[in-house]
Amino acid sequence: MRLPESFYVRSNVVKIASELIGKLLVTEINGTRTSGIIVETEAYAGVTDRASHAYGGRHTSRTEVMYMPGGTAYVYLCFGIHHLFNVVTNVSGVPHAVLIRGIEPLDGIETMLARRGKDKLKPALTAGPGALSMAMGITTAHTGISLSGNRIFIEDTGNKISRSRIIASTRVGVAYAGADALLPYRFHLQGNRFVSKGKGL
Repeated sequence: MRLPESFYVRSNVVKIASELIGKLLVTEINGTRTSGIIVETEAYAGVTDRASHAYGGRHTSRTEVMYMPGGTAYVYLCFGIHHLFNVVTNVSGVPHAVLIRGIEPLDGIETMLARRGKDKLKPALTAGPGALSMAMGITTAHTGISLSGNRIFIEDTGNKISRSRIIASTRVGVAYAGADALLPYRFHLQGNRFVSKGKGL
């Protein structure tokens, strides 16, 4: 079952980031389906979060998407190379977002391998936000699209994961955020080999 709008527009971005673990990220691009189980996420709490692109109410051509209603794709370019896929949450005007950092491949693995220029299924295929976006065919061209459409969406397959297996830790690469860098806003599925190697603080 595809996640409804009501899942995304809730006010607690940290809870949403945790609950996305175990859900299925799906893309239908150029007639090809790829999917993977979400195993790692990071929450970004908007204007009050120094690690967020929208901290302090920042509005730019890039971050305008973050102010759209929950259930919108926010994709940005990191270091001019990596396309990073985020899920916008909360109501319109509140720029919360969840970065998807790792997925366990399920459908369309051969397509993912081709997109990544790899020949064997190994964790590096989709462990890390840039890697998974490339494997899934997600680029900045998709920023602003609704996750209720048919190009990128997230499903609840009924996959039940014990909450004790969802580990909270600090986020990766946000040391510049001062005290906010210490917030336990990163979640990953314990023991899953497709969790990225990035270490929090």
